[in-house]
Amino acid sequence: MKVSLQPALNDGNLDANQLNSQRQLGISISAIAENQDRNVPLNLCLILDHSGSMNGRSLETVKKAANRLVDRLNPSDRLSIVVFDHRAKVLVPSQSVEDPEKIKQQINRLSADGGTAIDEGLRLGIEELAKGKKDTVSQAFLLTDGENEHGDNNRCLKFAQLAASYNLTLNTLGFGDNWNQDVLEKIADAGLGTLSYIQKPEQAVDEFNRLFSRIQTVGLTNAYLLFSLMPNVRLAELKPVAQVSPDTIELPVQQETDGRFAVRLGDLMKDAERVILANIYLGQLPTGEQAIANVQVRYDDPAANQVGLFTPNIPVYAHVVKNYQADPNPQVQQSILALAKYRQTQLAETKLQQGDRTGAATMLQTAAKTALQMGDTGAATVLQTSATQLQSGGDLSESDRKKTRMVSKTVLQDTPPQ
Repeated sequence: MKVSLQPALNDGNLDANQLNSQRQLGISISAIAENQDRNVPLNLCLILDHSGSMNGRSLETVKKAANRLVDRLNPSDRLSIVVFDHRAKVLVPSQSVEDPEKIKQQINRLSADGGTAIDEGLRLGIEELAKGKKDTVSQAFLLTDGENEHGDNNRCLKFAQLAASYNLTLNTLGFGDNWNQDVLEKIADAGLGTLSYIQKPEQAVDEFNRLFSRIQTVGLTNAYLLFSLMPNVRLAELKPVAQVSPDTIELPVQQETDGRFAVRLGDLMKDAERVILANIYLGQLPTGEQAIANVQVRYDDPAANQVGLFTPNIPVYAHVVKNYQADPNPQVQQSILALAKYRQTQLAETKLQQGDRTGAATMLQTAAKTALQMGDTGAATVLQTSATQLQSGGDLSESDRKKTRMVSKTVLQDTPPQ
């Protein structure tokens, strides 16, 4: 397994007469499969809400979806299942999937009752997942249909950050319309997973399958983007780095002991891009090809039982010219639009929470235009519909708000469910 690492500036030319310039550095990263690569065992934890509100068809569909996943796991894979209402318990301790029928029997006994304590479920889930993390791809699916009424949302975020430090990926699934989108999005973002919206119970099986197909393509783990900037080049102070594909996430930046910047990437999928966008400022530079940055990826290869591997260090150049003409890069321009769509929608949400419906509608309309610019017609329709609803004096339903949040984060182009 190797890493593909491709940096590019949104505009490769730089005006030698400008004292200051701003550029976006797009970095595409993916795992490249090789013929001799063997599949890495999966280490999956299902963290499932079985509170009273899940009673009936909701829980039955989730049990069906969980059973389907058990059928797709290999004996060498590991599975654990944690369930929670206002308390949490380990239903299936971390184990190899050697007796799938016994595991399915335990799932089928599950009944709905009680309130909701997401943080306790998350705590136990991380503990079980950590037991099987060696030389595996370790991911959790956290599903809930409600608010964290018996728990602490800040505690949830601390557990998500703890999971990230253990190299565990957290995916969250909101079931129905009454879950807290802020909390589930923050958990998924901190765990570098994906946020999913299961609007109707019958969608649960397909959504579980879609996520499972996605984690089956993971080839490398514990990946970090490392980059250094040359003198006279600096990172933007506010929101300097974001991921724009497969999901849009604002990423924290840490400084390494050697002075380089580090951005956690988590798992890398085979032949599927992880795209990072860094916002940089450049001072005046002499004419000619000028190196402005170096980028490198540090990662683990669980299939080869190797940790702390590095890609070659790749320099990034700008072409500094006296007679400036723009040299735009279409792929990086697309990434800039994806990030703009996300941030415009986030701003609309903030305005809505402040009671500024007109401001929210305007920002949603702007986001819809951005989505159209990037060819994301599905998102444009959802965003424009929400804007029109607010402009006509109506309110956004919980379903509308959740759809709006989802289309702001991603353009879904995943492998179809198997």
